[in-house]
Amino acid sequence: MKLRSTIAVAISSLMLVALPNAAVADSAKPGQSMTHIKSAAGVASTLEAAGVILYVQGGATSALIGEDLSSATSQVVFHIPVTANKAGVQHVGSNIIFFNTANNQKLTLRNPVIDLAKGVVSATVPQAGNAKVDVLTITNASQAKPKVTNDKKAKQRTTAYAGATLVLAPGIAATIASVLGLPEGSLPEGLAFGTADVTLYSKLK
Repeated sequence: MKLRSTIAVAISSLMLVALPNAAVADSAKPGQSMTHIKSAAGVASTLEAAGVILYVQGGATSALIGEDLSSATSQVVFHIPVTANKAGVQHVGSNIIFFNTANNQKLTLRNPVIDLAKGVVSATVPQAGNAKVDVLTITNASQAKPKVTNDKKAKQRTTAYAGATLVLAPGIAATIASVLGLPEGSLPEGLAFGTADVTLYSKLK
């Protein structure tokens, strides 16, 4: 199914510009912690071939890198505001949606939480009885080291984690297919989902 890229990225509020082969977003403002997720090349086209589009809701926004969803090199970029980082990096009020355009079924990943210590991204899934489910595995979590920058003049500390590699957690591909009414095996198990960069701002004492 060929879908226009504008359908895939009909999202909400962060100022975002999408151009062919480029996606540019406003830089996070001081004090606004942010997670940036970029899907692996081919994920958007794999989903599109199954009639599924990927987008975000709430405080999160997204853009498309590439010509259209059917391109094997296209990537979807998410910009998700961080709301807390005491019990994992939390994104309350943001959802990641897998939507089947053929039957209007969707799978919602609500309020995703990044837990580097456990090496997982979890989310509340309404279609699974609001259970909290590990949806993505961070394959290089043990190597994640923060880059810390202290701005004494602004009294602000920036902690940045770059290049966290994300794959679908065990069983999630089958769950997505089941909830969306897709044929068994439509999505490969352990599909390489993309990478994530996390930038956290805090007051410098």
